[in-house]
Amino acid sequence: MNLQYYYWYFPSVIPHKICDEIIEYGNSREKETALTGRGENSEPPSEEELKNIQKKRKSDVVWLQEQWIYNEIHPYIHQANEKANWNFQWDWSESCQFTEYKKGQYYDWHCDSNEIPYNKPDDITSHGKIRKLSVTLCLTDPEEYKGGDLEFAFHDEDGDKQPKICEEIRPKGSLIVFPSFVWHRVKPVTKGIRHSLVCWNLGEPYV
Repeated sequence: MNLQYYYWYFPSVIPHKICDEIIEYGNSREKETALTGRGENSEPPSEEELKNIQKKRKSDVVWLQEQWIYNEIHPYIHQANEKANWNFQWDWSESCQFTEYKKGQYYDWHCDSNEIPYNKPDDITSHGKIRKLSVTLCLTDPEEYKGGDLEFAFHDEDGDKQPKICEEIRPKGSLIVFPSFVWHRVKPVTKGIRHSLVCWNLGEPYV
């Protein structure tokens, strides 16, 4: 799929007060070790599986489903989808993931989507759908941590991966929307703690 824009960002649009409330609420809940390839309420991995996962990803997460959070971010998803001219059909948001990256923690190169639709016959909100639009909201003032850059992987004419740091969303309250098949990573935090909120939005598979 050829895209004119690989992401669309909104600098400092979510009020600091809301960011602080999300952090406070996330920190009040019990955190769990971040996993890959597993959704909310998944079976815990074996010790060997966890070791392999942590070669790719180290962070702690809390799953949030509060409507007031969706109310804050949904308008920007719709705006980005239209302004970037993606015009992807989507109709459901998965649980938001409140993520805490401490010193030395990271998430290596990955994409959020899978070509194979969810097979969840008992869940009509996600069954038969795929992730189409991903969202990241920066909750922490950039002066409170170092490292932890969000990078995207674009490809040049030779097919080589060309990482691009997304400086635009470092300010607290900044939000970025991008197609879920775009590769990205969070580089290791070298000082302080970085908090973010991510959300994946589902729709019918591409035709």
